[in-house]
Amino acid sequence: MRGSEPYALYVDDDLQRLSDEEIASLISQFPRQRRERLLAYRNLSARRQGALAYLLLREALRERFGLEAPDFAFNEHGKPFFPNYPDIHFNLSHCRDAVACALSREPVGVDIESIRTAKPALVSHTMNEEEARTILSAPQPNLQFTILWTRKEALLKLRGTGIAADLAGVLSDCGARIDTTVSGTYVCSVAQHAAGRNPRLL
Repeated sequence: MRGSEPYALYVDDDLQRLSDEEIASLISQFPRQRRERLLAYRNLSARRQGALAYLLLREALRERFGLEAPDFAFNEHGKPFFPNYPDIHFNLSHCRDAVACALSREPVGVDIESIRTAKPALVSHTMNEEEARTILSAPQPNLQFTILWTRKEALLKLRGTGIAADLAGVLSDCGARIDTTVSGTYVCSVAQHAAGRNPRLL
């Protein structure tokens, strides 16, 4: 994958294919840093999701670069990166229905979310007026809300700056290309800076 090539997106929505015992065994074999981060999850479903997202990253790195997963570091806002491979960028996301990994030679952000209810207070807090009107007039308001939510999250994860104070206006003149895929019960969005080419979904 050279710099001009698009990102690779990996998605796994078969989250129950491994037993709890198999997930625990896998986590015990992960590098200490990743193992400790996963074990910090009290919610066992979130722990499973995080473990499967990490497995996707390992698969992607082996397939695309012939690498076993290197050590992570994190910026001040918690975005992970590979300090020994600064030209390889990745991002992970998970929800109750699926996990996702985006891998690229350029900075990338990914967010995957189960379709969630467009509660009025949440719409008001996270969306601008135009977005709120789009949601309310959509045939499927919950789906439209989730699409916009994942686009915002993917953009923020691309920037690596954490949750923006002005979440409602974050998509305005964002200077990024954001691709969104809807699949059954979940939505996935990937963000890259606007200079990137069309993505290939794997």
